[in-house]
Amino acid sequence: MEMAYRERWEQEIAAMQRVLSGLGMKEECKWGKPTYTVDGKNIVILQGFRDYFALTFFQGALLKDPKQVLRQLGMVQAGRLMKFTSAKEITESAATIKAYVREAIAVEKAGLRVEKKKTSDFPVPEELTERFRSDPRFKRAFEALTPGRQRSYLYHFGAAKQSATRVARIEKARPAIFEGRGFLERP
Repeated sequence: MEMAYRERWEQEIAAMQRVLSGLGMKEECKWGKPTYTVDGKNIVILQGFRDYFALTFFQGALLKDPKQVLRQLGMVQAGRLMKFTSAKEITESAATIKAYVREAIAVEKAGLRVEKKKTSDFPVPEELTERFRSDPRFKRAFEALTPGRQRSYLYHFGAAKQSATRVARIEKARPAIFEGRGFLERP
């Protein structure tokens, strides 16, 4: 299996695999990473990052999270992850991990899904509205993007606290938008 930083997290991968064994899930390789499924449905995936190892829950936003251990990365709507930096930390958290995974399996078996935000749910920053007014060609290019690409730009532009930063982000994104690329897509 090809996973980013695999060598760095080998002990953590093994510790997590031990914790997850016996929970009635099947380990498969998806996207080059150990992914655990029930009846063919994704429950969790193991991911290695530079600074931490993660157990990511595909429908994590639906979990109760009484221990406040789940984190949201970026604008991901449904997924949530638990971060770890050592195999010892995983072993010490085994009971919590198992409880969260059991709940995630129950969520999946119940067919629950996070209701995805629509593009219209994302506010259009005033700076973007102004740019659309002064440049109808740019507005048409933005509207020609897929809804997901539009949402990623609206999130990125709107996340800036200052107007000047929003304007700078819009200007920097213009070439990619005219090319039909999403915020994180490279040319």
